[in-house]
Amino acid sequence: MLSKEIIDKIKSGAQLTVVERIKEGEKERQSQFKGIVLARKHGSQKGSTFTVRAIIDGVGVEKVYPIHSPNIVSIKIHMTPNKIKKSKLYFLRDVSKKKSRQKIGVTA
Repeated sequence: MLSKEIIDKIKSGAQLTVVERIKEGEKERQSQFKGIVLARKHGSQKGSTFTVRAIIDGVGVEKVYPIHSPNIVSIKIHMTPNKIKKSKLYFLRDVSKKKSRQKIGVTA
């Protein structure tokens, strides 16, 4: 279960790492997914979700995570943007990585 502080910090434009528990047959392992949050939907209700996008081997990959999922082990927030003009950042799908950092206002 995630703490209230971390749930409040998950916003559009934040760069984070999600560690999730994956069960394959009888074995269980943990997988990390590092990316940028494109959207957060339905606040902090039971069915609330957030979408994370990363580029892996030159291909854009998006995952949608339920906030209250028992399979999420932890979330580490690396960077939050200064100022975001939109709540859904779907336009980042068509923009290069350099251009997306400029539009969001992330330094470094």
